[in-house]
Amino acid sequence: MAIENIFNTKVGLALGSGGAKGIAHIGVLKALQDAHVQVDYVAGTSVGAMVASMYAFNIGIDTIAEIAQRLTLTQITTFKFNKTGFFTADPLKEILIEHLGEVNIEDAAIPLSIVATDINTGEEVIFTEGPLADAVCASASIPGVYIPMQLNGRTLVDGGIVQSVPVQAVKAMGAGVIIASQLGGVGAYEEPKNVLDVMRNAFDIALSHRTYEETKAADILIAMDLRDFSISDNTERYDELCAIGFEAASEALKKMSWYRSTNPLLYLWRVLRVITPFKMPEILGCYKNKS
Repeated sequence: MAIENIFNTKVGLALGSGGAKGIAHIGVLKALQDAHVQVDYVAGTSVGAMVASMYAFNIGIDTIAEIAQRLTLTQITTFKFNKTGFFTADPLKEILIEHLGEVNIEDAAIPLSIVATDINTGEEVIFTEGPLADAVCASASIPGVYIPMQLNGRTLVDGGIVQSVPVQAVKAMGAGVIIASQLGGVGAYEEPKNVLDVMRNAFDIALSHRTYEETKAADILIAMDLRDFSISDNTERYDELCAIGFEAASEALKKMSWYRSTNPLLYLWRVLRVITPFKMPEILGCYKNKS
């Protein structure tokens, strides 16, 4: 953290990937609302991109919840065999346009970033402008399952490959206090029930170490044990999943309460975070030299 950013108290929210487990993000949003946390920036990957988009365009949390309760994997995909995949996300695009219109990312009420991956170069692609629905569909295109999106001359797939929880994306936007919602993060995975579950588990396991390093940069990490939930359909367990997100976020947000009432304490905390990594080795060195 740079010295000049010590006093930056703008809040950034990073919503991670996880398929139908993304219902838990809605519980997180409810907890933020109840705690009166003002989000200044939001970024999303895969299902997190969909939730982040609606939130950024001021769609009410109750409305987001109503939409989520009706969605299953079959409702947001269309079978279309192709040598690069088996499904398209066209129905997801239609849902976004139905509720938001044909809007651009830069028109969001809350500054928004959406993360995708260029499958040809391995580069992360962070959308901060351009057609919203196209960017969200690209971010949610699981490689090997969905046909990659062709957008702006790039071949794009799920952003979880490069940023499963888009902490760096929201940090780059200017956030000083980062809240990350991770749909998992406890080192456990659901028992696979179909080929999609197997592929997603393998995908998450392969990226687990990268995700661990990514989330270190978050000031508040909301990690949930969702191994008992499906990545394809949790509509019948909506209340349970949403409650887990709410409870996990409410507990994590207690860390904010001590400095929300007084900024000087926040400044001191951030100063210590900056200087401690450098001072501790010096202190230890002095101690060893004396001994």
